Amino acid sequence: MAMMAGASFASAAEIRVLNWQGYGTDEAFAVEAFEKKTGTTVVHDYFTSEQEMLTKLRTNPGAYDVVLVNSAFTGQAKAEGLITKIDTSDISNFADLAPNLGQNADLVPGGDVYGVAWTWGVTSLTVNKDVVKPAPTSLNVLWDPQYAGKVSIRDDGVEAVQFAALATGQGINDIKDLDAVKAKLKALMPQIKTFWSSENDWNQFFSAGDFVVSTFWSGGAGRSASKGLPVEFIVPEEGAIGWLDSLAIPTASTHQAEARAFINWMIDPEFYVKWAANGAPSSASNKANAALPDTDFNKVTLGDPAVVARVQFMAPLSDDTRKAYLELWQDVKTAQ
Repeated sequence: MAMMAGASFASAAEIRVLNWQGYGTDEAFAVEAFEKKTGTTVVHDYFTSEQEMLTKLRTNPGAYDVVLVNSAFTGQAKAEGLITKIDTSDISNFADLAPNLGQNADLVPGGDVYGVAWTWGVTSLTVNKDVVKPAPTSLNVLWDPQYAGKVSIRDDGVEAVQFAALATGQGINDIKDLDAVKAKLKALMPQIKTFWSSENDWNQFFSAGDFVVSTFWSGGAGRSASKGLPVEFIVPEEGAIGWLDSLAIPTASTHQAEARAFINWMIDPEFYVKWAANGAPSSASNKANAALPDTDFNKVTLGDPAVVARVQFMAPLSDDTRKAYLELWQDVKTAQ
C-alpha cells in the first residue's frame, strides 16, 4: 500500500481510499485480489480522527473515491455536500446486508443510500480473564475498589460521558443529567492507571499488566484474543456503545463506478471471511456472517440477539453537545 502524496488526483485506472490505517480496505490480500480482478489500482490515504477525515474531504475535492464514514458522521458529511448518493443497482452484495444495518436511517436518509453499511461493533467492557473472576456482568466493575489502579478507559470525552451515562441509568443518545455523569466520572478517576488512545496502546498496556479492567472495541478485543492475550469481552447489563461504519463515495469522485465495484468487494463474503481470521469487526452482511465458523470471536461474543439488544448505537451529536461533553471531560481530568 502506498500513502497518498499530497492531494494528487486519481488516474483512470486508480481509486484512492480514505480510511483508518489497517482497517480492512488496505489488507494486502484484498487489494491484490481486487486489482487482479478489475485492473484498477487501489491507493490509500489515512486519517486519525473523524474530524480529520472531514477536513481532508473538504480541502481535497476530487482526491478520493471511497471514504470510511461512521454513521454518526454521515449526516454532517451529506449536509456539507462531501458525499454523494450511491446507486446500489450494481452493488450486488448490498441485498445481503442485515436490514437494520443496511437501511440504517443515518446511512439511508429518506431512502437514498449515502453510506453502504460495512462493519459494526461495540465499545464495551474487557477484562483480563486470568485475573478478573468470575466475569463481571455490570459496568460497576470499573468502579470496584478491588481494581483501583488497574482500570483504563479511552481518552475520548464523548465515549467517557456515554459510559458514565450508561452507568447512571441513562441512554447514550438522551443524556439529561450531566451532573450525575460528571460525578460518576470524578469517582472513576482514582481507579484509573492510564488512558489508552489506540489499539496499539491498549495491547501494550494490557500485556504489561498495567490494567485488568477496561473499555475496548469488540474488533480490537477479537484481534487481541487471536494473538493469545487472555481477553474477555463483555456487554454488561447496563448496555454498551454501538457503532456502525459505512463506505461512502465523495461527491467529487470521478471514478464512481470503480468505487462501487470496490465497495461491493468489501461487503463480499469471500473478502470478509478472510479478514475475519485476522480479527475483523462484525460484518453488516448476513451472508458473510453466516459463512463464519462457529468459533469466530464476533459470532461468540455478539451472536446472541439478547446481547445485541443491549447495545445502544451512537446517534449524531450536535456541535454544541459534543463541545459540552469534551469540556466536561477536560474538567474531570484537570481536577485530578
